Amino acid sequence: MRGRLASTALTLLGLLVLTFFIGRVMPVDPVLALVGPDADASMYKEAAARLGVDQPVWVQFGRYIAELGSGNLGTSLLTGNAVTADIARVFPATVELATLAIVLGALAGVPLGVFAATRRGGLGDNVVRVISLSGYSVPVFWFGMMGLLVFYAWLGWVGGSGRIALEYDGVVPRATGLLLVDTALAGNWAAFGNAVKHITLPACILGLHSMAFISRMTRSFMLAQLSQEYVLTARVKGLPEWRVVWQHAFRNILVQLLTIVALAYGGLLEGAVLIETVYAWPGFGQYLTNSLLLGDMNAVMGCVLIVGIIFVTLNLVSDALYKIFDPRMK
Repeated sequence: MRGRLASTALTLLGLLVLTFFIGRVMPVDPVLALVGPDADASMYKEAAARLGVDQPVWVQFGRYIAELGSGNLGTSLLTGNAVTADIARVFPATVELATLAIVLGALAGVPLGVFAATRRGGLGDNVVRVISLSGYSVPVFWFGMMGLLVFYAWLGWVGGSGRIALEYDGVVPRATGLLLVDTALAGNWAAFGNAVKHITLPACILGLHSMAFISRMTRSFMLAQLSQEYVLTARVKGLPEWRVVWQHAFRNILVQLLTIVALAYGGLLEGAVLIETVYAWPGFGQYLTNSLLLGDMNAVMGCVLIVGIIFVTLNLVSDALYKIFDPRMK
């Protein structure tokens, strides 16, 4: 346990060091972004001293680590708010979107992968492989724009940009930051329906991307199991094919699938920026991108730390689930 905690701390520290020093060599001047290009030299120096960027890099990093130890991620240049407050504000929107997307992706991707593996080389296998290849290789932002054009502009089946229509914005009290949950808790079913209409399309597009990855990996894992001798033995004994596939072969890939789904979920939490940009979704990815373009390193470092914690946590959860699904891991 101590070794795992030490490894986790070193991983996060290495991530912070790398991000901090890359941020200092980026061709973006945070001082200039703060004071503007028309500021004189004295104003520039005053702003640099206030931000602390006039000190040596190692001094800046030490100061940042000291502040981090007290739970302070600094102040964002982009919003003027504490980075912790900004992340707490935008992160639930991404969690809600990514969670729905990974649920849709897993519910579709796992059965499709199993279906393709059991029909290797056949028409069904080829169809699933084409769908997976398209979902994985076609740019997400293209799917996003085409989705808006077809399902919003032409058919009117879904909502437009943002998380909810303007007439419902601010009507529901913020309890969890998850709009579907907050509207349901408030009993405002009109707002809930409107939030569903807005989240459906971006979640389905992200879910398609996840489905492509999950189905491909499920197919590969199942093909490896279906070629094993225990599967042949089960078939020779006369077991129904569905029991051979789902009760024998599929059970042996659950541990691998847990890792795949966890990694896909972590990727959605920190990599949904393109969909958030297309749909004006006020989430974590959009906040990180805007901060990076402005050279707001306090916000960037805070976001990177959160991303690192997410992946470390998902790995720890996966390890715990391994012991549940595979007793041999104990």
